[in-house]
Amino acid sequence: MKTKINTISKAALLVVIFAFASFVSFAQDEKPSPPRTAEGTINGTKITINYSSPAVKGRVIWGDLVPIGQVWRAGANDATTFEISKDIKVQGQTLPKGKYTFFIIPGEYESTLIFNKVEKQWGAYSYDASKDALRVNVPSQQTSTMEERLVYEVKPDGFEVRWEYGKVFAKIE
Repeated sequence: MKTKINTISKAALLVVIFAFASFVSFAQDEKPSPPRTAEGTINGTKITINYSSPAVKGRVIWGDLVPIGQVWRAGANDATTFEISKDIKVQGQTLPKGKYTFFIIPGEYESTLIFNKVEKQWGAYSYDASKDALRVNVPSQQTSTMEERLVYEVKPDGFEVRWEYGKVFAKIE
């Protein structure tokens, strides 16, 4: 009888350990702003955008959580990175091959996209405009579709950033 109880106890212990390990693994996957990557190729240039994707969660994003007219890290946690395998033109201006920290200054009618030479920045707290490789202005757009999570998408002719009801698009050649 004792060995039968020990076998049952061992089995129960294994079930508890497995359940705990599954819970911990699931909890780690459910981050408030999970890391995401947008990739694509435009005219033979590989583009990789790494960002953390925060959710709206019922908040007002533009003009509240993300102030209008101020530098924003264009994601959550670490600032977003934008990497290109060859020189490109963004909105007609040259951006040399490399890896950049990407920021946005959102505006009501026009937003400024910033490609900064300093890598590995946390947020925009140490942002230094003198280290910008390129700044371009693009129209600020509204969509009729709610985007709960921040999304970057590389398209055949540029890239798009969408969140809540806001959107910007930059043409790449």
